[in-house]
Formats: sequence, C-alpha cells, structure tokens
Amino acid sequence: YSNFIDNLRVYVRGGTGGMGYPSLGGEGGQGGDVWFVARERTTLKSIREKYPHKRFIAGTGANSSVKALKGEKGKDREVHVPLGISVLDDDGKQIGELNAAGEKFLAARGGLGGSLATNFLPCKGQRRAVHLDLKLIADVGLVGFPNAGKSSLLSKISHAKPEIANYAFTTIQPELGKIMYADYKQISVADLPGLIEGAHANKGMGHKFLKHVERTKQLLLVVDISGFQLSTKTQFRTAFETILLLTRELELYKEELVTKPALLAINKMDLPCAKDNLDQLMTQLENPQDFLHLLEEEMIPANTLEFREVIPISTYTGEGIEELKICLRKSIDEQAEQVNEEYRKKKLLLLQTSK
Repeated sequence: YSNFIDNLRVYVRGGTGGMGYPSLGGEGGQGGDVWFVARERTTLKSIREKYPHKRFIAGTGANSSVKALKGEKGKDREVHVPLGISVLDDDGKQIGELNAAGEKFLAARGGLGGSLATNFLPCKGQRRAVHLDLKLIADVGLVGFPNAGKSSLLSKISHAKPEIANYAFTTIQPELGKIMYADYKQISVADLPGLIEGAHANKGMGHKFLKHVERTKQLLLVVDISGFQLSTKTQFRTAFETILLLTRELELYKEELVTKPALLAINKMDLPCAKDNLDQLMTQLENPQDFLHLLEEEMIPANTLEFREVIPISTYTGEGIEELKICLRKSIDEQAEQVNEEYRKKKLLLLQTSK
C-alpha cells in the first residue's frame, strides 16, 4: 500500500442557486454548502481512495415555482476529515483548522437563489481548491514499551527534561524535545507514552498514543536489549518479540503507520550479556522468517518494519548517542529530499500536460 499521506489537495464547489420567478416575485433556493467535518478514524488516505477525483460539489437550490415561491436550499455536502487538519488555500495560507471530533469548517458557500436583487437569475456557488494538511507534531516519534528508556533518550539527545523514573507509564502525555545540530538545523522529537500489548484495542492509553504516532514523520523504536516485562503477571518478551509486538500494535491501529520510515535504537547496551543478546537480535532481524514459527500467531505482524538504521545505544553511558543523532539527521534529510523530488516531478508533469 502507498505511504502515509499528510497532505491532500481537493476541489470544493458550493451548489448553484435556484431560478427565481419574476412574475410572482418568487425566490430560488440557495445552493448547498460544502463542509469539512472532523471525524475520528478518518485518514487522508481513505479520502483519496474513496474519492479518487477529489471533487466535492454541493446540491443546486430548487427553482421558485407557483407551488413553492421560495425554493428549497440545495443539499449540503459533508466531507469527513481527520482530526488535526489545517485547511490551506492554494497560496499556502491557513483558512481554517479542525482539531476536535465534530468540528466543522465551511469550505465552499452555496450561491444565492434568483431574486429581485439578482434580476431573478441564480448565482454560482463559491469554488476553490484547498489543501488538507495533517499537522505533524514532530519529525520523529519515539515508540516503545514502558521503561525502554525513551524519556532518558530524549533528555540525552535534546534539551527536553521529561519525567524519568524506573517504573512503567512515567510518560503520560507527549513530551517534545529538539535536537540541535552545528549548522542550526533542528529536528523535533516526541516522546510518546509507552505502548502495551493490546493498545490498538484501547488498553492503557492506546488510542491517544497511536493518534500521536500518526502525526510524526518518522518512527524511532526504542527497545530494551534485555527484553521487557510489564509486571509479574504478564509474560516476559525478548527484544525481538518486543519489536514484533510494537509493529503489530501500530499495524492493527492503522496499517499505513508501518509504511513510515523507521529507525531502531537498541538501549541498555551497558548491561551484562548485552553484546551476546545484540548478536542474537541482529541475526533475528536479518532473517525474521526463520524465527517466526517459534512465536504465537497473534504476535506476528502482517508486514515487518524495514529499519533504515539499527543503532545500539546506552542512555546510561552515552554510547551510540552521537551516532543516533547523525542517523536521524540523515534519515530526515533523505525523506525531505524525496518529498521535494516528488513535488518537482508533479510540477514538471503539470507543465508538460498544460502545453
């Protein structure tokens, strides 16, 4: 499936008004309006798939008649959009935003019906192209189970001071930090609340967390090399199982999350046996198919994440932190270049087709 979409250009047109009735002074109905309405569990990708033409046109107002001198208003057109959308005009100027479920934005107003003021002729509705822009909260989102060391990592690579403690669920809301580079480039990193198995079904803070993951450009999975156990009542998971479970949670919530560029930081390399565990993990990551038969079926994601880089680190000793910063920078720059290249190709294609 195609990659995560965070911007979509659509055409909206309000309905034309209805005809007036000059001899009886009757007024035509106003054209319908086009509204954007924020809805949970909607994506720009689903809009593009459902409406490939990306044109939304409201209904025409009813003509005035002997039976109904005042024509009825045309049917409004509602377009469901994701939360966290900025509506931009073609010049890139923001003309509206939708952050909470149920919020509405009038995208195109219907034309007036024919009346004395318009010589009984109907007016056309407002028409324009607009961009639906999903607001990204950060360039990189840290994804991991509780206690993997995400908050410690954020404080090491940026100027953020998140709450850090040795118990699960210290991070309750996204914490934002910025990595500063020598050439003044900045990369924003969001430490997101720890995921748990079953998050997609809204256990723990599942949905809230996963909604934030949608709004980052890239993922940085942070995994404890020695494995993870939430409590004495839950099963112990190895580092390899943890990676598969995290991927599965992302995928079950929205499968396109797994198409985002991803990096992997393997933390706590200062612990005894970390080196042996790392060798074993790298073998498993290089040939995951050889090990999947050993796992429970519900743990196995349909698509494994392709990591651009795998970086062993220790937030305790600082090992690998500088290398991780370099890898993040490289990955973000490559993605930006790819986006620019796609934009250039589109522009070129438009120029060629308009000749």
